[in-house]
Amino acid sequence: MINEIKKDAESRMKKSLDALHANFNKIRTGRAHTSLLDSVTVDYYGSEMPINQVASVNVEDARTLSVVPWEKSMVPKVEKAIMSSDLGLNPSTAGSVIRVPMPMLTEETRKGYIKQARSETENARVAVRNVRRDANGDIKALLKEKEISEDEEHRAVEEIQKLTDKYIAEIDKLLEAKEHDLMQV
Repeated sequence: MINEIKKDAESRMKKSLDALHANFNKIRTGRAHTSLLDSVTVDYYGSEMPINQVASVNVEDARTLSVVPWEKSMVPKVEKAIMSSDLGLNPSTAGSVIRVPMPMLTEETRKGYIKQARSETENARVAVRNVRRDANGDIKALLKEKEISEDEEHRAVEEIQKLTDKYIAEIDKLLEAKEHDLMQV
């Protein structure tokens, strides 16, 4: 019983960490990387599709992405989708190639992105703590039902706390790396 609770807690904490990682990929750092456009969806014959399923996205140089739709008729739709995304990018089309230059980050936008990263980090910490609370509640319920002893309960709560500390430390490490990445000129 206790092992199942711990496995469930660890998998949920890992999902929180993965979600933070995905959110950090959406915060741009001034350098071009293909995952920047992962959140962009394109209207493809009446259904919304991720951009990487209707076009190839490549890094042309350190500050430019190139997007090549697989169908010539999709070029304007892909360009419109990139423009209307909340990423603040202005693509330019040359034939069937859409180039997406990364604008320089000002000190003010860097600080704004750091604030956003810290907010995402705090949300991840809260999610991990909520998982801890749920797991501890399940353990207390087992104790109440007399399925485990007080010693087992105490040990299990300590192990859940160690798991929580481990994932909070990983979250803090991710934030530190992202802040360092954002402050590089």
